[in-house]
Amino acid sequence: MTRRYVRLAATLGAAGVLAGSTVAQAAAAQAATEEGRGAHAQHVLLVSVDGLHQSDLTWFVAQHPQSALARLVHGGVEYTHAATTNPSDSFPGMVAQLTGGGPGTTGVYYDDSYDAALLPAGTTDCTNAKPGAEVDLTENLDRNQDALDAGQGLTGLPGSILRMTGWPQTLLDPAKLPVDPHTCKPVQPHSYLRVNTVFEVARQAGLRTAWSDKHAAYDILNGPSGEGIQDLFTPEINSRATGYSGDWTKDNQATEQYDTYKVQAVLNEIDGYDHSRTAPVGTPAVFGLNLQSVSTAQKLKTSDGLQGGYATKGVPGPLLAKNLEFVDRQIDALTRELRKQHLDGSTTVILSAKHGQSPTDPTALNRIDDGPLLDGLNAAWKAAHPGSGALVAHAVDDDGVLLWLNDRSSAATQFATTYLLAQNGNGVDIGGKARPFTRSGLETVYAGEEAADRFHVAPGDSRVPDVFGVAQYGVVYTGGSKIAEHGGAHADDLDVPLVVSGAGTPGGVRSDEKVETKQIAPTILKLLGLQPHALQAVREEHTKALPVR
Repeated sequence: MTRRYVRLAATLGAAGVLAGSTVAQAAAAQAATEEGRGAHAQHVLLVSVDGLHQSDLTWFVAQHPQSALARLVHGGVEYTHAATTNPSDSFPGMVAQLTGGGPGTTGVYYDDSYDAALLPAGTTDCTNAKPGAEVDLTENLDRNQDALDAGQGLTGLPGSILRMTGWPQTLLDPAKLPVDPHTCKPVQPHSYLRVNTVFEVARQAGLRTAWSDKHAAYDILNGPSGEGIQDLFTPEINSRATGYSGDWTKDNQATEQYDTYKVQAVLNEIDGYDHSRTAPVGTPAVFGLNLQSVSTAQKLKTSDGLQGGYATKGVPGPLLAKNLEFVDRQIDALTRELRKQHLDGSTTVILSAKHGQSPTDPTALNRIDDGPLLDGLNAAWKAAHPGSGALVAHAVDDDGVLLWLNDRSSAATQFATTYLLAQNGNGVDIGGKARPFTRSGLETVYAGEEAADRFHVAPGDSRVPDVFGVAQYGVVYTGGSKIAEHGGAHADDLDVPLVVSGAGTPGGVRSDEKVETKQIAPTILKLLGLQPHALQAVREEHTKALPVR
C-alpha cells in the first residue's frame, strides 16, 4: 500500500477541535470509544455520482487541474483502488455506503429482486397464499410513477418540486408492496433492510440527517426504524419529463435539469434550512445526494446532438465529457456554499459512486436480448418436467444475470446453469451489426450453494439469487439501444472513485490501498466522533473505517 503526499495542506477545511458543537454532538463525541475519538468534522456531505469510474475522475482532473473536482481530490485522501458492491447496482451500492454491509448482510441484492419468504403484493389471504414475491424498489412503487413528485399532487411542476415532502414513505402505494406472511401487512422498503443505517446512529446521538435520491423507495435508507432521515427528498427520475420526450433519463439535458433540483435541495440544507428552504432547522450532520447525469451520458448512444459513452477505451466521448464538467460545476456550487456559510473547516466531503458502468470500451459492446434466453429456459424446463410451471420466478439481467427460481433444488439450479451455458447466438454491436455470443454471454455461473457461498449466506436464504451469472466483458442484456449498463462484476462496474476531503483529513494524499465503498459508513461515524460499531453490518462484516489520517 502506498500513501503518497501530494500537498501538505487541505484545500477544503483544516484540522482542529470541534468548533461550535451542539450539546448533542459534544455528548456523542464524549461517548465515542477510542476508535471514534479525534474526529474533526461536525458535518459530512456525501456525494454519489452514478456511473463515475475512478478512471473518469483521473482523466478529468488531468484535463482540468484547476477544477472543483481537482481541488476536492488534492484537499483530502483519494483512494484509487476502491470497489463498490457486487452486484454493482444502485440499491446495494447505496445501502452499503450507509450501512457498512454487502448484499448478503443487508439483504438488498438489486433495485428489483425477489424474496422466497414474502407474499406477493396485494395478498389478503395470508394463510393460504404461496410464498415468493418480487421486491421492487423502483418507480413502480410510487402512487403515480409518471409524476415528478411521485403522486403528491403538487401544482406547478417541475418548478414547484422543492415543495415535495421530505417524508416520501407517504407516496408509496401499499398495494404494490410485498406482504409479510406473519403480520399480513405490506413490507415498507425501510422494513426490508436487515441492518441499521448511519442515519439512525446519527439520530440516536441527537444529530440532524438529510438525503436526496431518485425514487421514493429510497425510504430504505431510513433503516428498520423508519426514522433515520429527517428530510428525505426524492423527486422521481423515471417520471415523465416536462418539455422532453420520455422520462428524465431519456435525454441527457433533462437528466442534468433533474439533478439540479437535488443540488438546490442540498444548497438549502447547507444554508441551514430544510430542502424546501421553508423551515430553518440547522445544517445536517449527515447529508448528501445522488447525481444521475453521468450515468445517462454513458448509456445513451447520442443525446443533445452529442455522442454518448466513450470515444475509445476509457476516454470519455463528447457527451460524457460535458457531463463530467456538469458534475464539476455542482461540486463547485456545493463547496462554495460551504465556504460562504463558514462550514468548510468543519465539513468533510466524500465523493464516490453507487456503481460504475460497462463497457468503457465501445468496441467490446455486445447487446443480447435476454427475453429469448429466459423463455427458452422456461420452455426447456417444462418439456423436461411435464405439467410443471415456469422455472424462473424472477430475473434481473443488466450486465450480469440474477435468477430466482420457483424450484430451488440443486437439480433445478444445475438445469438452469447447464441450459444457459449451452446457448449460442447473435447479439448486436455498437454499430447495430450482428455479433456472435457463446454461453448466453456468460463467463462464469454460480448456482445454488455456490451462489450462497459467494454472498456469504446460508444455502436456502430467502433472498439470495439461485443463479448468479458473471457476464463476459462487453455484454449488456437489452433488447433496446443503450450502450452500457451496470450490475455486473467487471472492473468497469466495480472500480469507482472514493475521495474523503476536508475536515478531519490530511491534504493531497493518494492511496493505492484496496478499499470498498462499504467502508464509507463507519468512516462517516468516526469523522463525527460516533462509534462505527453501532452499525450492525460493521460488526457482522468487521468493516473498517477508511484510514483517513
